Amino acid sequence: MSEFINSYLTVLIINLIAIAWLIFSIIKNKKKTGESLKIALKTFIKTLPMIIIIIIFIGFLLGFLPRDMITNIIGQQTGIPGALVTAVLGSVLFIPALISFPLASSLLSGGASIMSVASFITTLTMVGIVTLPVELKEMGRKMTILRNLFSFIFAIIIALIMGVIL
Repeated sequence: MSEFINSYLTVLIINLIAIAWLIFSIIKNKKKTGESLKIALKTFIKTLPMIIIIIIFIGFLLGFLPRDMITNIIGQQTGIPGALVTAVLGSVLFIPALISFPLASSLLSGGASIMSVASFITTLTMVGIVTLPVELKEMGRKMTILRNLFSFIFAIIIALIMGVIL
């Protein structure tokens, strides 16, 4: 119950801060704030179908995968190999961070270890296998490979630290 209250308070505080900054922005420049809100609404509407599809996919995935399978592959007892599995998945998948957090929560409640979920989230946001062609074009081969390699290594280190701390 206290976990629910903590989550509720966190959401409440974040929303109050966002509302306070919105009010400040309106006071500072009403026109720019209105334009920004229009752009934000258009962006939200454009991304909404993708978000809904991903949420449905996550629901099916968690509905069809038995809890035992999740715990056997990325559960507490799997340790570093489980973290490596989710690190590879996070590196390959292209999911917006906004969607990855509810997915991470679902994986945790499904029996995944904190280390595995941390490696998934960090590689999802830091490593870009899907975006390799763009990176190669813009940054060159050496820089792209080094960036992704170091990002993957640091993601594993972050996951290990999270596994020890939490």
